[in-house]
Amino acid sequence: MFQSFTSEADPAKGAARLAALRERLASEGLRGFLVPRSDAHQGEYVAARDERLSWLTGFTGSAGFAVVLPEVAGVFVDGRYRVQVRAQVDLAAFTPVDWPEVQPGPWIASHLAAGIVGFDPWLHTADEIAKLETALQGSAVSLRAVPNMVDAIWPDQPDPPMGRAFVHPVALAGATGEQKRTRLAGILRETGQKAAVITLPDSICWLLNIRGADVPKNPVLHGFAVLHDDARVTLYAEPAKFDDAIRAHMGAHVTLRPPAAFVPGLHTLTGPVRVDKASAPLAVSQELEAAGVACVWGDDPCKLPKACKTPAEIEGARVAHLRDGAAMVNFLAWLDAEAPQGGLTEISVVKALEGFRRATNALHDISFDTICGAGADGAIIHYRVTTDTDRPVRTGELLLVDSGGQYHDGTTDITRTMAVGAVGDEERACYTRVLQGLIAISRARFPKGVAGRDLDALARAALWMAGQDYDHGTGHGVGAFLSVHEGPQRISRLSEVPLQPGMILSNEPGYYREGAFGIRLENLIVVTEAPPLGDNRPQFTFETLTFAPFDRRLIDLAMLSPGERAWIDAYHAEVLAKIGPRVEGAARDWLQAACAPL
Repeated sequence: MFQSFTSEADPAKGAARLAALRERLASEGLRGFLVPRSDAHQGEYVAARDERLSWLTGFTGSAGFAVVLPEVAGVFVDGRYRVQVRAQVDLAAFTPVDWPEVQPGPWIASHLAAGIVGFDPWLHTADEIAKLETALQGSAVSLRAVPNMVDAIWPDQPDPPMGRAFVHPVALAGATGEQKRTRLAGILRETGQKAAVITLPDSICWLLNIRGADVPKNPVLHGFAVLHDDARVTLYAEPAKFDDAIRAHMGAHVTLRPPAAFVPGLHTLTGPVRVDKASAPLAVSQELEAAGVACVWGDDPCKLPKACKTPAEIEGARVAHLRDGAAMVNFLAWLDAEAPQGGLTEISVVKALEGFRRATNALHDISFDTICGAGADGAIIHYRVTTDTDRPVRTGELLLVDSGGQYHDGTTDITRTMAVGAVGDEERACYTRVLQGLIAISRARFPKGVAGRDLDALARAALWMAGQDYDHGTGHGVGAFLSVHEGPQRISRLSEVPLQPGMILSNEPGYYREGAFGIRLENLIVVTEAPPLGDNRPQFTFETLTFAPFDRRLIDLAMLSPGERAWIDAYHAEVLAKIGPRVEGAARDWLQAACAPL
C-alpha cells in the first residue's frame, strides 16, 4: 500500500465534535473524559477505527492524549509533537499541554474543582489509571470506568480491521512456535502461574510465528491470547482472518476463538494469571477480579525474548539492510541530481523513495509513513506531509528524510539529512554535532547491566557543549518484521532495561530549530558481545546494520577528533564495499564520491 498524503483528521470540525462530546458527558453525569491515542492493544500505530484522538482534535501524531473538561480540553504531547500540535488543532477549542513536564493528574485538579472523569478501561492500562488516581488523591475529582464516549458520538466510525493473517517461516524466526510456547510455559510453571494474558499484537505474532495486516505499516494481527502453563494457547481473533494453511501452521495446541469469547474465557481461567500492568487494558484485570480469578502483575512473557533476536533474525536484518541500503543509495543519488534543478516537493521525494524500495521486489510495505521535512518542516520532529502542507524543496535548505521498509527478513528505519545546494556554517556545525552523537553511540563499549539511560548522554554531549539538545529519546527498539517501534529496550534517559545481545535499536540523535531547519541522523544497531579486553569483564558493543553515506558537504572537519574522522572513513569504506556491488551506473559513481575518505 502506497503512502497516503491526505489527512484523515479534520481540525475544522474539532470544535463541533468537542461540543457534542461535552453534551454527551453531561447527559451521563460526567465532568470529563480521557481520550488516549492507544487502542485496546496499546499500540502506537492504530487502525482507522481507533483514531479517536485525531478524529476529535485533528492531531495526527503517534503519541499523546486529550483530557476533555467542561471549560478546557487539553491535548498532551511530548517534545516530538509540540510544533505539530499547534499547527493541527483548533487552538480556540483545544489547549496544547507539554507532557510529561505537566502531568494529567495535577492538571485535572487545577482545572476541575469536583466531579467524575470517565475513561474507557479497554484503552488504559492498570498502571496508567493507578498513577492518575494517586495524583488525584486529596481532590474532589474521581475516575470512573465507562463505555467509550467518543464512540458514542462518532457516526461513521470505521469497522474493525479484517486483515488476513499469514505464516512467518521458522527459517526467518529462528525458533518454532512450539519451542517458544514451551519455553515461556516453563517460566510460568517456575513462578507458580497457571496462565498469562497477552494483549500486545506483536507479542502474539512473535509467539505463534504469524503476521497480520490489521495496522498500517506494521504486519501485526489484532487479538488477545492466553498462554497456559502446559504450553497451550487460546487465541481470540476473528476466525475469518485465518485460512487452513495458517491454522495448520499454528497447530493443535493453539485454539482459535472469536474476540467476543475473550471476556467469558477470562472468567473460566484458574489463577494465578499473569497480567502486564504496563501494557494490558485495565479491563482485563477487572474482569479476572470480578470472576474471582487471582491476578498477579508481571511482564508480558514475550517481551524480553522477542527483543533479544535469534541469530536467524539478526542475519535476516543484515540482509534486509543491505537491500534497503541499495535502495537508499539509488534514492540519494537521484535526489542529488534532481533537487538542485528545482521542481521537487516533499511529496515527490517521498514517492520517489518508496519507488526505489518497491523496485527491490522484496518490499512488503514501508515501515511507517515517511517523514520528509524540507527547510522549516524538518523541525517538526514527526512531520507527515499532506497535500495541504506539501512544501517545495528549495536550494540553500536542509532536507530531512526519515523512512524505512518492512521486508519479510527484517524491518529497517533510517534517517539522513541532506543539503540542497550550499547551506550556512550554522547548519553545518549543528549537523556535525549530531553526527558526533551518532558516532559516540556507535563506538560505545559498555559493561553488562548497562541500560539505555546510561548511554543516552553520549549522543548529546557535543550538542550540550553548544547549549543545544533534542526533545526525544536517542533510540527505540526495532522488531524483526514486526513493529518498527518495539520495547522494552530504548536508548533514553527514561529506560532502565539492561541492554542484552540481540537487541536491535535505533541510534538517532537530532537537532531542531523551529521555523528554520531540522537535523536527524539514524542508523540501526544491534547489541553484541565485545571482544575480550583488559581484565575480561563481560562487555557489550554495537554492530551497525544500516549502510548509507552521510552528506560530506555538511561535515565540518575542523570539529572532528581524529577518532571521529577515522570512524566516518571506516564506515564509508564499509558502505562502499557492501552497497557498491548492489548499485549500477550513475548511482555507483555517486556512491564512490560520497564514500571517498574525508
